[in-house]
Amino acid sequence: MSLENQVKVFKWISILEGISFLLLLFIAMPLKYLFEMPEMVKQVGMAHGILFITYVLGGILLFRPMNWTLKELGIILGCSVLPFGPFYVEKKYL
Repeated sequence: MSLENQVKVFKWISILEGISFLLLLFIAMPLKYLFEMPEMVKQVGMAHGILFITYVLGGILLFRPMNWTLKELGIILGCSVLPFGPFYVEKKYL
């Protein structure tokens, strides 16, 4: 796969991971704790977990081809645990 295609795939993973994190934080968690509806957390949480792992692996795999420094890689991976962080990575580093 070409670098251009790898970056496109990682952009999509970044966007989907960010959306799943926001859905988990601002929709699923309130439904669970305010309205006693834990079903959403199970479903959205599983999707977010898979996307999170894919995001981290994608960042590590792009480390050398994108010529990122260790500091940049740390920022990119650190943004995976911040709300709106993956959107920042997608705009600044990709």
